[in-house]
Amino acid sequence: MSKKKMLLDICCAPCASGIIEELKQEFDLTLYFHNANIYPKKEWDKRFESAEKLAKHYDVPLLTDIKSYNKSHAQWKGFVFGFEDEKEGGKRCEKCFEYRLEKVSHNAKNKRFDIFATTLTISPHKNAELINKIGKQKAKEKGIEFYEADFKKKNGFKKSVDKSKELNLYRQTYCGCEYSINK
Repeated sequence: MSKKKMLLDICCAPCASGIIEELKQEFDLTLYFHNANIYPKKEWDKRFESAEKLAKHYDVPLLTDIKSYNKSHAQWKGFVFGFEDEKEGGKRCEKCFEYRLEKVSHNAKNKRFDIFATTLTISPHKNAELINKIGKQKAKEKGIEFYEADFKKKNGFKKSVDKSKELNLYRQTYCGCEYSINK
């Protein structure tokens, strides 16, 4: 019996590093790096290079649909417009989750994956219940399966920190957008 094809939205290589081994056992895994929220472009480049390093280490494909960073970032900013002054973890982040999960679910459906997931729930700063709710909603809209998880459980975040250190992955100091840099 063949494994289901999963498209895994990765917010960054360190977060993905803690769960890839587990997911590879169950799924035919492909990593997806969009992250139009990340600012500035130099930061996006560092995180993408780290994602490439991780994909190579685990011998898994890495997809991105970012052709123009400036255009993609502007689209993301338009989506969260009006929520720039929200506190970290507030409505702006909810809109960002919605944007990201729309992108990964769209790509999963169009590229004929069976299921999609996100690493966002590995962070102790992210609301896994909310992320899973949005993921299930996007899955229903697209007619594709969503892998519901709270990856921070069972020391998931600690595993990701340890694994990213072991693999010498670039580890950022803020979530990604310009509104979270100094929060």
